[in-house]
Amino acid sequence: MAPITVHPENPHYFLWRDRAAVLVTSGEHYGAVLNADIDFSRYLDELQRCGFNLTRTFSGVYREVEGSFKIERNPLAPAPGRHLCPWARSDQSGAADGGNKFDLSRWDEAYFARLKDFVAEAGRRGIVVELVLFCPFYGPEHWDVCPMNAANNTSSVGGTDMDHVYTLEHDDLTGVETAMVRKIVTELNAFDNLYWEICNEPYIKSISPKTSAVSDGWQEHVAATIAETESRLPARHLIAQNIANGSCRIERPNPAVSVLNFHYSNPPDSLVLNRDLARPVAFDETGFRGRDDLPYRCDGWEFLIAGGAVYSHLDYSFTASHPDGTYDFKASPSGGGPRLRRQLSILKEFIDGFDLTPMRPANEILIGHRPEGVTLRALAVPGKAYAFYIRGDGLSRLVAVLPPGRYEAEWVNTATGEVDAAEALDHAGGAAALALPAYSDDVALRVSRM
Repeated sequence: MAPITVHPENPHYFLWRDRAAVLVTSGEHYGAVLNADIDFSRYLDELQRCGFNLTRTFSGVYREVEGSFKIERNPLAPAPGRHLCPWARSDQSGAADGGNKFDLSRWDEAYFARLKDFVAEAGRRGIVVELVLFCPFYGPEHWDVCPMNAANNTSSVGGTDMDHVYTLEHDDLTGVETAMVRKIVTELNAFDNLYWEICNEPYIKSISPKTSAVSDGWQEHVAATIAETESRLPARHLIAQNIANGSCRIERPNPAVSVLNFHYSNPPDSLVLNRDLARPVAFDETGFRGRDDLPYRCDGWEFLIAGGAVYSHLDYSFTASHPDGTYDFKASPSGGGPRLRRQLSILKEFIDGFDLTPMRPANEILIGHRPEGVTLRALAVPGKAYAFYIRGDGLSRLVAVLPPGRYEAEWVNTATGEVDAAEALDHAGGAAALALPAYSDDVALRVSRM
């Protein structure tokens, strides 16, 4: 089957396995492949059970250590001897993680077998893999354990500080990075359920100065390496670029990049600011809004009804000891767990109930008074199908301009999935007022022409 791609009729969505698609998940902290202790079959089973169709995973070049970001049982911080990455270990001791040093001239075939098995198992469950090739170092402790650090390899590569690893300033490092990209891209070419992300949070140094630098030219080089490698292979896969935390206008988009990734994009201004670029826009990572389910549920609904293509929640209930997502964490910097996954599965089911190909954001049809703190979103095929979302308490009726026709309206409880109220509407055209059922925090409305 052809790999997931941008939908040719509506480039704000994906085309995958013969239908228009958005991608929704509540996934683990990116260590499913690089952490040998994770039973990824059980993890993927849980995503499939929830109806999710995406997982995000790191290649293994970057890893974390115990205590990073105060994440309990962090999947990105494998136990000693359990870190897998593209390069094989040598017979020389002395790596910072306690194992043998890496030989950057040899590939670890066990790693590539696990990587391909992971992507294959995901594909069998209808799950797309976003493979993140690189990540900046958020502090010296992360560079200290990186295989590309000269202290950890036998290849005499990486004799620099972490600010110059992703900059094209050192030919030896760039050569190792380029070879790794070509190897991974070649090994995974046959899979349809895959797209690449160049680098996680390459902009983060502007927010956290202790983080390593990532240059624009280096990112362009990685994207060009992917495209050049695949030009000689049967399949082409999408390339994603992580643009910013929050939202911003992209002034000079890379023509090789098809998916625009934002982290913490609430409110979803990234969609409005970049709508004219005609590419899928992703809410690619959530977090740092507390343990409560509500903000993550609401952010997902608001982003997708505003026209987004991806909602990827970061769920810390998945650990090596609990690959089914049942770990009851206390101190990690985000939400997650079975209850939130159920709520996000309701969102996925709601979106999947529409043919997305002709749908467009349609906030202009929403009129009338709305209380302070209430936001309304509309996604529509005018005269045929409408998805509405109300965030915030206090709205008593939704008023929208609809063409003449007979419609069925169903109010969907975003916490339970139940239809709390339904009515048939014989509408002469113009403003249609629909009374809201009793609700708390948020509610969704499906309107279909009968």
